[in-house]
Amino acid sequence: QVHVVESGGGLVQPGGSLRLSCAASGGTSSRYNIGWFRQAPGKEREFVAALRGADNNKFYADVVKGRFTISRDSAKTTVYLQMNSLKPEDTAVYYCAEKRGSPIASTLRNSQAYETWGQGTQVTVSL
Repeated sequence: QVHVVESGGGLVQPGGSLRLSCAASGGTSSRYNIGWFRQAPGKEREFVAALRGADNNKFYADVVKGRFTISRDSAKTTVYLQMNSLKPEDTAVYYCAEKRGSPIASTLRNSQAYETWGQGTQVTVSL
């Protein structure tokens, strides 16, 4: 049974940076497929970024491409989301999730495909 726990949220000014962490346990670390999603008040949960464990391929939503970077540590048990040039519209609860198997890119972008979710961490971008 895989478990994931997010950390690193907080309050930051526009233009600032934050790094979120997703610590995974259980399963096989080299095969963790981790996705980051976010949900703002009154909006649906949306895809942010994903990392496919087997080949380290990374995928991004267009709205964060060039500002956010997903990566993992050498032990392959923690996945990071480095968020730069933050905007007020990035304000949301950010969730990490794990998808079993060998998913294709379109699957990794689909929140309904993930089996395990963390509790979420709040990111607020405001003056």
